[in-house]
Amino acid sequence: MAKDILKLTVNERTATGKGPNRRLRMQGIVPGVYYDQHGANIMVQVAEVPLRKVYEKVGGAQVFHLIIDRGGKAETLPALIWRLKHDPVRPVLTHVDFFGVDLDKDIKVNVNVTTVGTAKGLKLGGKLEMFRDHIEVICKPLDIPEHIEIDITEMDVNDHVYVEEIQLPEGVSAVFDENFAVLGVVPISDGEDEEDEEEAE
Repeated sequence: MAKDILKLTVNERTATGKGPNRRLRMQGIVPGVYYDQHGANIMVQVAEVPLRKVYEKVGGAQVFHLIIDRGGKAETLPALIWRLKHDPVRPVLTHVDFFGVDLDKDIKVNVNVTTVGTAKGLKLGGKLEMFRDHIEVICKPLDIPEHIEIDITEMDVNDHVYVEEIQLPEGVSAVFDENFAVLGVVPISDGEDEEDEEEAE
């Protein structure tokens, strides 16, 4: 079943520099740049509210259709939200970078790791330790998974899940040189027990 691809409309940005960009942000508009795989770039600007709405759904690892309005001529391009910059003080976005993709070519991207279930080792004096919160994968852009889910239900104390063991969707492969541990159930040290008791008090 094909994915429903979201759309986001942006406008080409002609004025650059701190002054014009500051004025855009005061109007609730975020300056940005669209980059393609060939090194070309287009200066763009986009309303912050729809940008946030799209980012909430696609994050930085899902393809959407970026519609670039260049003087009344619209061009639709498959893209990822590559990077978002936030104001360090106020809850506003200050810049966005889009990255254009070729739907027929493989791409490397980081996908977040999530867990399902409760490890039985937690009842036996262990705690869940996440060593990696994301995994780099390679696949076609439309095959990028929303997240990588790991069932931890049967994990005991000192059990680990390694990247080679993770079942990924068809057409998706993990990128790694060494078979690293993604997560594990590790024993709780005496020091941690004492800290937990102090917090409970």
